[in-house]
Amino acid sequence: MSAAAAPTADAGAAPAAKKGKKKLIIILVAALVVLGGGGGAAFVIMKKKAAAEAAAAAEDGGEAVAEHAAPAHHADPAHPPTFVPLDPFVVNLADHDSDKYAQIGVTLQVDDAKFAEQMKAYMPAIRNGILMVLAHKSSQELLQREGKEKLAAEIQRESVRPMGIEIDDPDQEEAQAAAAEAEAKAAGKKVKKKHKAEVHNPVEKVHFSNFIIQ
Repeated sequence: MSAAAAPTADAGAAPAAKKGKKKLIIILVAALVVLGGGGGAAFVIMKKKAAAEAAAAAEDGGEAVAEHAAPAHHADPAHPPTFVPLDPFVVNLADHDSDKYAQIGVTLQVDDAKFAEQMKAYMPAIRNGILMVLAHKSSQELLQREGKEKLAAEIQRESVRPMGIEIDDPDQEEAQAAAAEAEAKAAGKKVKKKHKAEVHNPVEKVHFSNFIIQ
């Protein structure tokens, strides 16, 4: 009797084990659903936050986005710049309280290789003009970044003057215009502004290869 009852007990335990496994599976699936729902909710919240930030940027005019989205300007390998290196300049400066001199290396960047070749024929006159500009500078001027930038602009204009290209000094032109306007107002006349045609300067930039002041 006892031997015959054992299979019956085992047969009853098998369905109970299956039910236990099914219950465990149901619990695991429920947990995954809860987690999945939480992840989905987090995703929706992040998506809404990104949309709100984009709308705020659009209301501000999109200036910040435009700044980051602006394409970077890179050098064109098919059209490399043409450089004209000049022999170093050594000149006494216009300091009154002490004797100062400058040793400056200048390289001109031009927009055309043919123009670079043409400059060689005018090089003595070009160097003379640059030396005249340097001779009127003081060490205090040239030690400042602003002074170096102003010197570069003057060299850029002076280097093409011997070739018949006259580039107006914007500061001098503005001062003349202001003086003419003041004179006209004093005389009770109206000032008519004259717009000059812009002259192209083949010298695009002035680079300093060395800059020593002693």
